[in-house]
Amino acid sequence: MGDNVIVLEGVSKVYSQGKIDVKAVNNLSLEIERGEFAVLCGPSGSGKTTVLNMIGGLDIPTSGRIILEWKELSTLSGTELAKIRRDRIGFVFQAYNLVPVLTAFENAEFVLALQNVPKDERREKVMAILEEVGLKGLEDRRPDELSGGQQQRVAIARAIVSEPAIILADEPTANVDSVTAESLITLMEELNKEKGITFLFSTHDQRVISRGRRIIRLRDGALDLE
Repeated sequence: MGDNVIVLEGVSKVYSQGKIDVKAVNNLSLEIERGEFAVLCGPSGSGKTTVLNMIGGLDIPTSGRIILEWKELSTLSGTELAKIRRDRIGFVFQAYNLVPVLTAFENAEFVLALQNVPKDERREKVMAILEEVGLKGLEDRRPDELSGGQQQRVAIARAIVSEPAIILADEPTANVDSVTAESLITLMEELNKEKGITFLFSTHDQRVISRGRRIIRLRDGALDLE
């Protein structure tokens, strides 16, 4: 496997809609190396989000294998898969998915608390990450007291604070204005370069695509090699 974080081998995903089978992903093979800043792009319905969800263990392939750091996801129990998602995969969603009653600090701390990291260590890590993502002084605000861009920065802090193997970012700039989008992409680029964090985006936002160091184009659930 070399230094690949993710390997997909002949992965397909078929959804049944009544009597019709829809092939969302079609015999896809792909490798994502550690430290990549890669973008999955393609028209709506090309399978981008389905691929991301399967890599993240949120969806199960109909056939084929997905290997994350030498572990084949389909062989894991529900408990093992939940632990992998908690410890090795960071998620950034277009809708932020923050817990509304928690502060920015508590949202970013959430994964570390699940991992039973000691309280002092959690505080130190979270405060450092919030400063790094430009949220110093806003740690006590709840999501409804933050702008869309600030909420997405909290989501990025939450995703990276536990130092996962890969960050999966599904349309992370979809709900913010163009200036905020540029600043979020720059932030993720810096985290990639400085910390070596692997990023895999799913997007059709040209601003994200233009900054990707590797572009993976999908069409009809397969690699678009044209």
